[in-house]
Amino acid sequence: MELIDRITHRLKVRDLRLLDAVVRTRSMAKAARQLNVSQPAVSKAIVELERAFDVQLLHRSRQGIEPTDYGRALLQCGVAVPDQIQQGVRTIESLRDPAVGEVRIGSSAFLAVSFASTVVDRLSRRYPRIVFHLITAPAGMLYRELNTRNLDLVITRKFGSAADEKLDFEALFDDSFVVAAGAQNKWARRRKIRLGDLVDEPWVLPPAESVITSVATEAFRASGLQAPHPTVIAFAPETRMAVLAFGRYLSIFPTSVLRFPTRRADIKVLPVELPVPRTPTGIVTLKNRTLNPAARLFIDSAREVAKPLAKL
Repeated sequence: MELIDRITHRLKVRDLRLLDAVVRTRSMAKAARQLNVSQPAVSKAIVELERAFDVQLLHRSRQGIEPTDYGRALLQCGVAVPDQIQQGVRTIESLRDPAVGEVRIGSSAFLAVSFASTVVDRLSRRYPRIVFHLITAPAGMLYRELNTRNLDLVITRKFGSAADEKLDFEALFDDSFVVAAGAQNKWARRRKIRLGDLVDEPWVLPPAESVITSVATEAFRASGLQAPHPTVIAFAPETRMAVLAFGRYLSIFPTSVLRFPTRRADIKVLPVELPVPRTPTGIVTLKNRTLNPAARLFIDSAREVAKPLAKL
């Protein structure tokens, strides 16, 4: 009997769960307590897995138990199998009633308060029994959650080439960046502004490592100018919008943030050109993964919501 036939005949989802628990807790005893089984049962399952594959799956060190390269390879399979079972159950339930289900969406803070929340609201009006999980985090963390199938999809901007061959990116629209001010700001009434006019104004920007501040630095340097030093540093877009309302400050936002969910009358886009390229924004999904019907409905709705921006 060939290895693939022997393994598929003997491999059980329960054994993969045991292996995953041992690696996460770095201890067979802790894994046993977590799964409410005996430690000998855990040890026996690991031994049988190693015997079936004829390789060592775990390595004991001073820091605890760690997976070998063989163990890591098997764990990747272990992540996919339970997810496919859960997706199958959700699909069967949805086929009985396509208007119910759950969709887990990852997004940056900017897109969560604008484009993603607009799609959620639009879809929930049509399908009120769908439950939406909207998770915001840095892109790297979102991709890890997508790879481990804790997210169905990620809405994000595409910077550079896709680094992970396991992911698909569907572009929805090209987003640009604009300089914005409160409606009462003195610059809000100007018809034409040069970027150099704004260097010494009070700015509210995110921390230095953020995308927005990088865009600001790139734009000023491309114009032969020193990037402005922010008076207020605030990461959350809602906070920066609140600061703009005082009338003195300037900031930079993606165009989509100021268009969704509705145009904001209290914030004005200034007529100043930022010499930075437009950035594709879209949906990232895991290749070769069958999405549940609620996630597919979300993607269809996102395409519709994005159409006005795609024409800009």
